[in-house]
Amino acid sequence: MDGKNILVTGGTGSFGNAFTSHVLEKYKPNRVVIFSRDEFKQYQMEQKFGSHPALRFFIGDVRDQDRLNFAMNDIDVVFHAAAMKQVVASEYNPIECIKTNILGAENIIRVAIQKKIRKVVAVSTDKAVKPINLYGASKACMEKLFVAANHLAGKDGTRFACVRYGNVIGSRGSVIPVFLAQKDGGVLSITDDRMTRFWLRIEDGVAFVDECAKMMKGGETFVKKVPSMRITDLARAIAPDCKLNIIGIRPGEKLHEAMVAEEESLVTKEYKDFFVVEPQIKMWGDGKDAGVYNGEKGKAVAQGFSYTSENNAVWLGVDDILTLIDQTNIVSH
Repeated sequence: MDGKNILVTGGTGSFGNAFTSHVLEKYKPNRVVIFSRDEFKQYQMEQKFGSHPALRFFIGDVRDQDRLNFAMNDIDVVFHAAAMKQVVASEYNPIECIKTNILGAENIIRVAIQKKIRKVVAVSTDKAVKPINLYGASKACMEKLFVAANHLAGKDGTRFACVRYGNVIGSRGSVIPVFLAQKDGGVLSITDDRMTRFWLRIEDGVAFVDECAKMMKGGETFVKKVPSMRITDLARAIAPDCKLNIIGIRPGEKLHEAMVAEEESLVTKEYKDFFVVEPQIKMWGDGKDAGVYNGEKGKAVAQGFSYTSENNAVWLGVDDILTLIDQTNIVSH
């Protein structure tokens, strides 16, 4: 990304802040444009980064195609992270969720193709796999739009790809602040003691998105391999002496997360550190580099394979969880 002009939609969110830090520390971009609709968060971000000469702030909404048209002038790469992401809020305000997560994605695609932008990477979520709530369904739809956009752009046009990953430690909406607030009361609320989750640091997710932008050919959905943890182990790590109050699963919540579904196994390849879900409709033929990323040839997974937080091969124990929390600068004890 040296010398490039980069646009980050939803740039004032958890991902946008961490990604901007990553880019400014690792590269020498010409411009990093933060596109979001909250002027106060942009002000806070500007204070945080100390008016970095490459940083630009652009008030706008992905729902507004005309505004995107201005924001994407002379942009080389777009990282699309803007989304309405709260599950309950999306259930109560379904049309608003659709306007942002689906129609907003369509606007990104239209303008990127018109502007002949080289690459667009969309940040997705495990909740797009076998969705049971509107937020997940809207992100699944976004993924389909981005994959199909490669056909709209044509063989030599804009390339689009998606990246999925699971829960980010300490991000907005994380359960950790809830547990910390309940700790002094001696009782932690657990929806279900069988629950498991994928878990990663935001820095690892950001680095993976960066790597995928380099590797992508167009049409892929990249899935990072990350460890799983049990919600009860997280509770023990934060408040080992507290009692657990089982309150039952909330509407739209899953017992376990999935990042590759069984139905995707026919088009999924495994690599050392990630999976690639290839487009079901072939893109540009099977050249000699088909299925090769960073010099590694992918191996087709078995039919019926799935990658879930329950069947994961790598697990975090209580000590591992404490280490990650400390690395993320969250006060745990």
